Amino acid sequence: MRPVILLAALAIAGCTRPVEPAASGLARELAGHVAGAPQSCVSIAPNQNLRVIDAGTIVYGYGRTIYVNRLAGPCPGLEPLSTLIIQAEGGRYCRGDRVQGREPGAVVAGPTCNLQDWTPYRMP
Repeated sequence: MRPVILLAALAIAGCTRPVEPAASGLARELAGHVAGAPQSCVSIAPNQNLRVIDAGTIVYGYGRTIYVNRLAGPCPGLEPLSTLIIQAEGGRYCRGDRVQGREPGAVVAGPTCNLQDWTPYRMP
């Protein structure tokens, strides 16, 4: 009976995709874009998406301009599938605004971390 279970486990494992490092996803997303001068704030637009790349990187926007915020260090609770909670005022995400991640299924959000400058990456 054990060989059957082992074969089933190997068959299932063969169907999974290898884990891709977050940095390669960011590199693919920024392909063809050119970095601009960092800025302290970005305007919040209704059609843009704020998302977590890894515990130390948040990205905002799609298409021609993508803004990258590299936090001062890893922020526990920030993962690609986390719900982002940002305490922002005035219709902008700014340096110093507090961000927290709430992992899927969690009731309590993780620790608070501060946003840093946003680096715009634009298509030439």
